[in-house]
Amino acid sequence: MDHRPSLSKPSKSPALPRLPRLPRLPTDPGFWRSPVRGVRFTAVLGLVLLMGLTLVFVTGLLSYAAYNPDLASVNDKTPDRGWLGFYLFDWPTHPYWLYRLTQGFHVTVGIALIPVVLAKLWSVIPRFFALPPVKSVAHALERISLLLLVGGVLFELITGVLNIQLDYLFPGSFYPLHFYGAWVFFAGFVAHAALKMPKALAAIRSGELRSGPPPGGEPGAYRAPGGPADDDLASPRPAPPTVSRRGAFAVVGTGSLFMLLTTAGRSFDGPLRRTALLAPHGWEDPGSGPSGFQINKTAASVGVRAAETTDGWRLTLSGPAGDVTLSRAQLLAMAQHTSELPIACVEGWSTSNQSWRGVRLRDLAALAGYPDGPPGVFVESLQRRGSFRTGALRDNQVRDGRSLLALQVNGADLSLDHGFPARIIVPAAPGVLNTKWVTKLTFGAV
Repeated sequence: MDHRPSLSKPSKSPALPRLPRLPRLPTDPGFWRSPVRGVRFTAVLGLVLLMGLTLVFVTGLLSYAAYNPDLASVNDKTPDRGWLGFYLFDWPTHPYWLYRLTQGFHVTVGIALIPVVLAKLWSVIPRFFALPPVKSVAHALERISLLLLVGGVLFELITGVLNIQLDYLFPGSFYPLHFYGAWVFFAGFVAHAALKMPKALAAIRSGELRSGPPPGGEPGAYRAPGGPADDDLASPRPAPPTVSRRGAFAVVGTGSLFMLLTTAGRSFDGPLRRTALLAPHGWEDPGSGPSGFQINKTAASVGVRAAETTDGWRLTLSGPAGDVTLSRAQLLAMAQHTSELPIACVEGWSTSNQSWRGVRLRDLAALAGYPDGPPGVFVESLQRRGSFRTGALRDNQVRDGRSLLALQVNGADLSLDHGFPARIIVPAAPGVLNTKWVTKLTFGAV
C-alpha cells in the first residue's frame, strides 16, 4: 500500500463578483447618486420659487416706489439708476397699513423661501458640471440665465438677511447693491423661466419620475412613465434611498415653516414678537408705557444730544411766507390732531397702531405760505450721522389729514428715542421717512 502524501492541487476559492468602479469626478453623471434627484422634484421646487420670488420682486419694487425716489437724492440711494429706476405711480397714503403689508411680505416670504432655494440648487447641481459645457446656442442661453439667476438670488438673499440683521459686512451701501442685484436676478429669472417652463410643466403632469434604471434596462437617460421629457437629473447609479421624494419635500417645507415662524412675529407687537428668533429686534424688550414699542435707532446712535431738544429747540418753517420759527410750546398751542398709525421699517418689522398727536403738516404748510398745500416738503433732523438725516415727502402725503408733526404718542410726550421734541408721522410711509428730531421743514422745495 502506498502511504505517500497526496500531491493533488488545492481547490480554488470562488471568485468574488467584480464591483463596478464608482466615478470619481463630478462631471460623470454617476458621481451624483442621490435617488431623490429628478426632473419632477426640481420642477415642483421651481414652480414654488416662480410664485414666491415673483411676490418678493414685486413687493421690492413697491418698496422702492414708497421712498419717493423722484423727489430728492436723499430718498433714493441708487445713483445712476437710469431706466431701472422707473415706477408707475406716486406712493399713496391709503390704506395706511400698505407699506406694513408689502414690506412685511417682502422680507418674511424672502426668508421663508431660503430652504426652497437651497433645495433647488442642490437638485440641479449635476448640471453645473455637465460636459460639454455648451452644446448649442439655446443651451448657452440657458446656462447664462442660470448663472444670472443663481448668482442674483444668492446675492439678494445674503445682502437682505444681513440688512435685516443690521450686519453690514458687505462693501458699499445696501441700497444700491440690493437694487442692482435685484435687476440682475430678475433678468436671469425671466429668461430661465421662459426656457424651462414648458419642460417643468410637462414633468409635473407626467407623474412621479423614476429615480433609477427601469427594470432590466441599462443606466442612462430615463423617461417618465407617459411623460415627454428625459430625466437627465436622475442618477444612473442611485444609492439606496434614505428618504423618499415626498419625504424630501416635507423636509424642505418644514424648513420653510420654521423660517416663517421665527420671522413673521417681527410684524406684531406683544407675545408674537417673541417668536421672531431670527430677527435682530425679536427679543428686545421695548419696555412698557406710552413709549413701549419698537424703535430702529436711538438718539445716542445718531448723535442727537438731549441738551439740543430742550427749551432752546426751535422748528423752522420755510416757504413763500419766509422763515417762521416756532417753539414746542407754540406748536402745542396750535390745533392738535390725533392719528392712529403704525411704524413699518424696510427691515420688515413693524408696530401696531400707535396714537400720535400733534399738528397737521398741511396746517404748517399754510403758515409757510401754502394755504392749499405745497408740492411737497423737505424735512431736516438734528441727527448727525447715519442714513436719512433728511427726507422728502410728496404733496399727497402733506395734504393727508393724518400726516402730523407729532409731539406726543399714546397720551404722553415723545421720548427722546422716539423723536422728542417733534417727529414726522405719515400713513403708509417707510419708517425712515417718518423723520425723528425734526428741526426744519422746507415746503415746496421738492
